[in-house]
Amino acid sequence: MSGNHRSSSAALKNGLPPQELLDDLCSRFVLNVPKEDLQSFERILFLVEYAHWFYEDNSVEKNPSLKSFTLKEFTSLFPVTGAIILDETYERCVLVKGWKGSSWSFPRGKKSKDEEDHACAIREVLEETGFDVSNFLDKDEYIESIFGQQRVRLYIIAGVKDDTSFAPLTKKEISEIAWQRLDELQPANDDVISRGITGLKLYMVAPFLASLKSWISTHQSPIAPKPDMPLKGMCVWKAKNSSTGNSSSSPMIMESQSTKPEPDNPAPGKSFRNFRFDTSSILQAMETAFSA
Repeated sequence: MSGNHRSSSAALKNGLPPQELLDDLCSRFVLNVPKEDLQSFERILFLVEYAHWFYEDNSVEKNPSLKSFTLKEFTSLFPVTGAIILDETYERCVLVKGWKGSSWSFPRGKKSKDEEDHACAIREVLEETGFDVSNFLDKDEYIESIFGQQRVRLYIIAGVKDDTSFAPLTKKEISEIAWQRLDELQPANDDVISRGITGLKLYMVAPFLASLKSWISTHQSPIAPKPDMPLKGMCVWKAKNSSTGNSSSSPMIMESQSTKPEPDNPAPGKSFRNFRFDTSSILQAMETAFSA
């Protein structure tokens, strides 16, 4: 399975600046800035743009062999890894919703400097769901997709009990965690930027569904489907006051309920995972701005 995706990863390297340069730019302009600068999405977007300016006016100017990028292309250069958590029947997967906005995704995030892909996936999933996937993760079982020029690798974590407790370890990053039925997450059409048939926004989910379905078709689930399980998605954790991004210090609460379709809201989520350069939110915001 994974071998089919490594070729795209190798192609990604063609024409790209050295990883050391990208790490330096990310560290200089995004990671090591005052904490207050990282609380505003607009400020973070400015920092990313500042790093792009520096790359074009300094790095490319001094080294003409470096490729010039648009801001959108530059933002896409930073790899992201995470995991697709499947239940024991392979009928459901865990999705998380950001603190602001209404888009769902698999738990994932930006790699730190010198961090291996699988180590990043373990760390990010633990931070976003409170679940340690290290005993489930197989380094060779993953799905990889390219968004623009950004590589997103998701390790398949299969056979997790549906009564597993989930709760993020970081505050005001994740607003909801749910087991979602895969048959309800299939895109309503072939558009990558899509919603599932339930109305959930699946910007960072839909591109992986075909490959995930293929993986499941070649692997035997540990147990048979459970006829007594709810037909809809199940919310397993939800933060209080998250829908408005309220900064109240009220404690987060645990809820169990069926997940309802999201109301229509054309504005993409503008959350930005602390300072680890989660580019998906920026790309969504820029897509909206460019198409306006």
